Amino acid sequence: QVRVDESGGGSVKPGNSLRLSCAVSGRTFSRGTMAWFRRVPGNEREFVAAIKWPPKYTTYTTSVKGRFTISRDNTKDTVNLQMNNLQPEDTAIYYCAADQRYWILSAMSDPDNYDYWGMGTQVTVSL
Repeated sequence: QVRVDESGGGSVKPGNSLRLSCAVSGRTFSRGTMAWFRRVPGNEREFVAAIKWPPKYTTYTTSVKGRFTISRDNTKDTVNLQMNNLQPEDTAIYYCAADQRYWILSAMSDPDNYDYWGMGTQVTVSL
């Protein structure tokens, strides 16, 4: 059984950084696509960033470009999201998603294309 676990959430002030990690267990993904989505209560789930491999390719939603970086550690089968210059509008529950398919670019931001999901980790940005 595949399990997806997120870690690294917390509360920070605007301008600070956090690093989220996502670990997949139960199956080794030799290729695939993993992504981060986020949700504010009462709103729809929003795509944040995704990475696929091999070869490696990343994509981001416009609002986080230049601030967030998604990366994959092949030795640990984890995906990280480095979030810099966090702003109050980044406050949300962040979810990691994983899939064994190497999705085309336009499909990487669609939550329906991911088979495995974590429970989420809270990120709060406030003064």
